[in-house]
Amino acid sequence: MLDISVIVPVYNEQESLPELNNWISRVMQDHGFSYEVIFVNDGSTDDSWVVIEELSKTNPYIKAINFTRNYGKSAALDMGFSKADGEVVITMDADLQDSPDEIPGLYQMIIEEHYDVVSGWKKKRFDPISKTIPSKFFNGVTRWISGIKLHDFNCGLKAYKNKVVKNIHIYGEMHRYIPLIAKWNGFSKIGEKVVEHRARKYGVTKFGLERFLNGFLDLISVSFVNRYKKKPMHFFGTLGTISFTSGFLITIWLIFQKIYGLYNGNKVREITDQPLFFLALVALIVGVQLFLTGFLAEMMTSNNARKADYNISEMINIDK
Repeated sequence: MLDISVIVPVYNEQESLPELNNWISRVMQDHGFSYEVIFVNDGSTDDSWVVIEELSKTNPYIKAINFTRNYGKSAALDMGFSKADGEVVITMDADLQDSPDEIPGLYQMIIEEHYDVVSGWKKKRFDPISKTIPSKFFNGVTRWISGIKLHDFNCGLKAYKNKVVKNIHIYGEMHRYIPLIAKWNGFSKIGEKVVEHRARKYGVTKFGLERFLNGFLDLISVSFVNRYKKKPMHFFGTLGTISFTSGFLITIWLIFQKIYGLYNGNKVREITDQPLFFLALVALIVGVQLFLTGFLAEMMTSNNARKADYNISEMINIDK
């Protein structure tokens, strides 16, 4: 097994790729690591794939995958994870804002300190305030919900044991929550390392402010999916029980009120004339529907365990 697999998602980064490749190679050679670099070209519209092809001719350690269209960073990482052979798997962005000089330190924390996951923390950032303030809020909410004490969940520079990446599946925009997904899959020793954040040298950022709204929605989604994907009836069944029981008790109360009033000779309203009756009826119906949703979800969970498929047009040095 190789010492390190470096996975680099690429989207319109043709200018930075040669410099990044040389930098990674220099670090690996200086420390005597056996390694591979897996570039995943995520449907770039520039000449990124052409550059990767040229680099692979002079660097035998390069592996590369070319998506037919842009699937997103999570898809690129997921595909890279499936092809990684290194004992330690390191992810980094292709824009040179992540420093390959951090690789030995991350490797040491995984191998010698036995962390399952080590996340980079860009303590000093070169981003505008319009990104840093929302990022701090986003990370604070994620810490509170997940219970994982990391400062920078969205840092692209992370390190993993090989068995971690082989046992998790990410999709959509879930790359922000890989530590959380890893934790819920039993890999709970998660650490953090302060890393250098470099100013962007080429191109422009591929992410806007909308990523923070999407990130919050993804956090809710990943929290729900990872807690209940194997037991959806626990979620829907609990809500269904509460709803049905509430409706049933309200109905019993209305019937008791009417019988008690008639027994004592009081004038009473028809049960169907009371708004509370319709509330009880809705609660009963919703309760039954939630139960049915839980049963259907259980059936879907037991019959659908396949991963998403990605269309690939070309690969370099990848076993097919």
